[in-house]
Amino acid sequence: MATRPSFFNNSIQGSVSVKVINGREISDNLIEEIGREIAIRVEQGHPRPGLAVVLVGDDPASAIYVRNKIRSAEKAGVSSVVKRLEQDCTQQELDEVVTELNARDDIHGILVQLPLPRHLSEDRILNLIDPDKDVDGFHPINAGLLASGQAKLIPCTPLGCLEILQREFGDLTGKHAVVVGRSNIVGKPMASLLLQADCTVSIVHSKSVAAESLCQQADILVAAAGVPELVTDKWVKPGAVVIDVGINATEIDGQRKLVGDVNFDDVAEKCRAITPVPGGVGPMTIASLIKNTLVAAKQLDAEPQAVGLR
Repeated sequence: MATRPSFFNNSIQGSVSVKVINGREISDNLIEEIGREIAIRVEQGHPRPGLAVVLVGDDPASAIYVRNKIRSAEKAGVSSVVKRLEQDCTQQELDEVVTELNARDDIHGILVQLPLPRHLSEDRILNLIDPDKDVDGFHPINAGLLASGQAKLIPCTPLGCLEILQREFGDLTGKHAVVVGRSNIVGKPMASLLLQADCTVSIVHSKSVAAESLCQQADILVAAAGVPELVTDKWVKPGAVVIDVGINATEIDGQRKLVGDVNFDDVAEKCRAITPVPGGVGPMTIASLIKNTLVAAKQLDAEPQAVGLR
């Protein structure tokens, strides 16, 4: 993939023409790249990457997420299997499914769809997944490797955010990035990735003093607090790039609507580029899952990664 000139080299003085980032288009491009590499690998005699998704219960939103993940996997040429368990399954039953998948040579990536029913332990099951097959990047071993700059399997949403930034804007060196939120799933790994991209990184959270003024200094603002439309134009420096990770279901004028952690209409008038909700980070999270599955297959096959897939 060719390196693009830095988007930030342009002056931010005067009027700002906002770019609405098309996450679906970037995701499609990444899936196509992965698919081409998988096709070459299969022709060379390597096993086709295999992804297993474990779904407990019948939550409609989880079922949609799983369907979208399987569809993207198939588009890229990844073989897939869905293991379905009843809502009232026991911890032992769930443990046994994951243990079986850990042992299967044809499965390179394992994902347990969250959230789980209350009677099941998410921490226990995430720790049970083989770290080499942990395509969600949530295992403590993978979290530690990421913090030390050695990770191969990275949480999908932060990985998708970084992919957007690097593909759209090129070199991020020296830019001030502010991450709103400190979760283990997005906030902390996002900060680690931005540090590794040579950004200067700040994290703000619910206990931060003067969070708004810190955000106003950001060249890159990543909103991942889980609070609907928390970030308004007062939080954003003119010409900043805003990545909205939030997906919040709200009711507006009697109709259900998905909104991000950013007030899009407010912020779009001030920033240089912004991801919409939906259609921004969401598709890239799924594409990053497929990328992680390929990385896991190559890692288990003891083959170094191709240059084109960071």
